[in-house]
Amino acid sequence: MLNVLLTSESVSLINIFKNIGLGGWFIVTVILILSLISVYIFIERIIAINKASKRKNSFINHIKDFIYESKLDSAIDLCHSTNSPISRMIEKGLLRMGNSLDDISSSIENVGKLEIYKLENKLSTLASISGAAPMLGFLGTVMGMVSAFFEVEQRGSMDIQVLASGIYTAMITTVLGLIVGIIAYLAYNYLSAKVQQVVHLMESDIISFLDLLHDKEKKMNSKSKTISTESSEEKISFEHVSNQQKSGDLNEGNSQSINNQDNFN
Repeated sequence: MLNVLLTSESVSLINIFKNIGLGGWFIVTVILILSLISVYIFIERIIAINKASKRKNSFINHIKDFIYESKLDSAIDLCHSTNSPISRMIEKGLLRMGNSLDDISSSIENVGKLEIYKLENKLSTLASISGAAPMLGFLGTVMGMVSAFFEVEQRGSMDIQVLASGIYTAMITTVLGLIVGIIAYLAYNYLSAKVQQVVHLMESDIISFLDLLHDKEKKMNSKSKTISTESSEEKISFEHVSNQQKSGDLNEGNSQSINNQDNFN
């Protein structure tokens, strides 16, 4: 019994595709091509996004150690060898070291925009497919219904069986279009959520990096102020000693002058 049902369903589907018409076959072919493109984009993007989302805490820790030890070249080499969105952003910040924090932050932000653009690559195509596939399916259905009504007109009589056969055959394009559109829509939303997760990780690491630079800058400023204060104190002490020596020399000169005057008298 089950074999009979499966056989009848297979024959029914074969008949549907046989009667779909040239225009219907064109629409179905386009929808199937769009489905293959959607699958390719999803697989390619999920691999790229997962690769970008791999986060090693040791990377940030090594960067911190190199910065505190003033090993800028080692930090840049580590970023270059890591080859990830966050490493490229931090590498740009390291290359701008010596400039103001605002300048460094602006440079990192520009690189971040480029990295986000790379992550979102082809997602707009997936979004377009999610909208275009159902519309193409509807177009195929309308074309099929027009063909069915035209056949009824040619027969000169209203044959419900012929009309129904033409309509349900035409509806196959709508079904295919909706299936491809729904799958593409779900894939687009899933990939968009994954991209946002990567962006949040990038923002977190960049904030930590900028805080690190800010702390280092504060320590350097504090150290330079201490050195400046010590230099000022040494200068003041030197001037005080010099003034005392001058005062002593002056007093000694005055005493000698008075003695000379007394001897003269």
